[in-house]
Amino acid sequence: MKFGISTFVTDDGIDPVSLATAIEERDFHSLVIAEHTNIPASRESAYPGGGELPDVYYKTLDPFVTLAAAAAVTSKIELFTGIALLIQRDPIITAKEAASIDLISGGRFVFGVGAGWNLEELRNHGTDPKTRGALLDERIEAIKALWADEPAEYHGKYVDFDPTHLRPKPVQKPHPPIYVGGNSDATVKRIIRHDAGWISNPFPEDQLAKRIGQLKEGAGHDVPLAMFGTPVDAEYWSAVEGLGFGQVALLLPSVARDESLRLLDEYAAAVEKYRGV
Repeated sequence: MKFGISTFVTDDGIDPVSLATAIEERDFHSLVIAEHTNIPASRESAYPGGGELPDVYYKTLDPFVTLAAAAAVTSKIELFTGIALLIQRDPIITAKEAASIDLISGGRFVFGVGAGWNLEELRNHGTDPKTRGALLDERIEAIKALWADEPAEYHGKYVDFDPTHLRPKPVQKPHPPIYVGGNSDATVKRIIRHDAGWISNPFPEDQLAKRIGQLKEGAGHDVPLAMFGTPVDAEYWSAVEGLGFGQVALLLPSVARDESLRLLDEYAAAVEKYRGV
């Protein structure tokens, strides 16, 4: 199992260049970045974690800009959106941004996507919460077409464009890996439909096992498994490795540079101990 770092990169925490450099220097596998484009003042949508919405949600940098900066100063780590809220994004622009990162990084981009939970946030983008699942499916399909075909076209209910040229194409063929976030029966169906992987939150072992069983039964094969927000807990690591997770991303708090580097040193030492190094 590979260990990466997941975090909310914010305007008052460690900068993307220092963060990415430090992650690669400590031999972590990936940098996994969360996204929220805006946080409406209304708090109609309850925070899934319970209680007040953490302050970091209000201050996140754009994940594609962040990962582009990380790509420029690294050569090994995967650059992973965890997750890009595709129901809030134009698919043509997103396809170009993602392919551009894959190109400048030499094929290290991983496309984590999801439908989101903050209904007010997605409404600000003109998205109807009732149709966000169908919209997500069409945007995934449209982006895959834009990555693979030249010219590309897509005709759906929510996404519709005639043959058009889009470059660059991704380095990875047929396209960068796609992981879908969520924890529902609809998520399972979506992962199978798109032949994708699952990027989960750090749910209890029994919840993870249930979903993984559904995925394997529906897909007919082992589905790639990744995780955002993994706690620094060797017992939990052992449990999820036993469930088949190929990679996890330890949650780094959104703190200043010196504190971030100190925590990364602690995380690296914990991983080495777990591996028996």
